[in-house]
Amino acid sequence: MFKLIPRDASEPVPADPIGTARSWTARQTFVVAAALAALSAAALLVDLPIARLVKDHALPGELRRLVRLSEVFGWGGTVTLIVATAAALDPRGWRVLLPLAASSLGAGVMADGIKLLCARLRPSAASGAESVAETFGVWLPLLNHDALGGKYGHAFQSFPSAHAATAAGLAVALGALYPRGRWLFAAFALLAMLQRIEAQAHFASDVLAGAAVGCAVAAACMLAASRGCGPTGGEVG
Repeated sequence: MFKLIPRDASEPVPADPIGTARSWTARQTFVVAAALAALSAAALLVDLPIARLVKDHALPGELRRLVRLSEVFGWGGTVTLIVATAAALDPRGWRVLLPLAASSLGAGVMADGIKLLCARLRPSAASGAESVAETFGVWLPLLNHDALGGKYGHAFQSFPSAHAATAAGLAVALGALYPRGRWLFAAFALLAMLQRIEAQAHFASDVLAGAAVGCAVAAACMLAASRGCGPTGGEVG
């Protein structure tokens, strides 16, 4: 059992350590989003080799288990539970819930909307592709689904990764609210992104593009908060 020892009234109370760490700024996050978008374009050159490597060489047992379990940081259902948990435990309550939900789930919705602009085969459905161009389909696939040779659906929704967008947005938002854990949250997001590649659900460029969307949405939420449109994070209490 833990025993509480009263503090001497003359002894100074230490500052809240949560507030001593600095979080990323909206400007820094926008820069990261731009860099990720550029990397996504560059990754088109290696999408197919990486997809073939992943297909032919599975990760070792426990590492594979770790990567696959990391999907919880990017799937909307479990992210909702993470956001709800943070709101329940943090004294700021709904002021924590709003930026977390907007940055993570909002980023996922944004990525899903972009999917509707251009069809792209997922790696699991593009094993016969000889060039990266063959993985892309028509523009506005909902309106031109006949050109895809079949019904538009899950197999043609690879670009960008909504899981990666959700994970990146959640990591940035958590880092803004709890700066001491910002690199841990970034690591969780990275694992969630690796899971999408390992599961052959997305090409590397899809994941990087999704991460760019997540960072951009989170940065926009941070910018709105700094202008008085919502909570900005800072110390708990």
